[in-house]
Amino acid sequence: MKQQRIGLVGIGKLGTALMTHWDKKAIAIGVYHPVKTKAEHFLQSFQKGFLLTESELRNVDVLILALPAMEVVPFISTLKLQGQAQHTPTIINMATNLSTNEITTKYPDLKVHGVKYMGHWKDLLEHGNGLFITESALPPNTAELFQELGKVKIDRENCLTEVNKLASYFALKTAITIETEFANRGLSPEYLQRALTSLAPEVIRSYSEGSLGHFAKEIVKEIQAENSSDVDEPTTSKMGKGVNLID
Repeated sequence: MKQQRIGLVGIGKLGTALMTHWDKKAIAIGVYHPVKTKAEHFLQSFQKGFLLTESELRNVDVLILALPAMEVVPFISTLKLQGQAQHTPTIINMATNLSTNEITTKYPDLKVHGVKYMGHWKDLLEHGNGLFITESALPPNTAELFQELGKVKIDRENCLTEVNKLASYFALKTAITIETEFANRGLSPEYLQRALTSLAPEVIRSYSEGSLGHFAKEIVKEIQAENSSDVDEPTTSKMGKGVNLID
């Protein structure tokens, strides 16, 4: 990767997951937090991280904002970046619920790209191999930075919201169904906890990886047989009654 000065703002769960894998790749990342001691404490876990001051943020090449949606625009405003300045960083908006177009409309002179992580931060932290969505081709150096963490795919940003809602709906529906069924059968709460935190997640992971065992494969056949004989309205239609899939 070509040498560039990279800044990270946002040291929460996503920021930690990103930093963990960049650090493993020996990529130097500068970290900023308005409370200096918090940034210093965060950096104790990373060999290649270094502290950035507010004034130094304006001089980085790439400024990654792993911030909640409501904090992104106010933070950019505090930087007082000028598009006509000799140097301004490329800003990366990672907030799932903030359209990058909203930022570019407000700050037309700034270089802003959206890079949205599709998935759960904990999965990225533990396994890497992430999937990142952007609406337009990234500058080569920036694209390479995220390719170190997985795959970068060009697609519309709002597909992320759609996927999140679908996955969250069915995950929660499954959890509630398991909870109800265990209660109806009088099974121990300890068993319920194990089912929700270990059994069900690992079965789903094995299904997605195509590594189900014989027992689970037989259950898949049962479910497929049930679905083929189901004369009710489609599941997505039923779901639409309870959740708005697309904002």
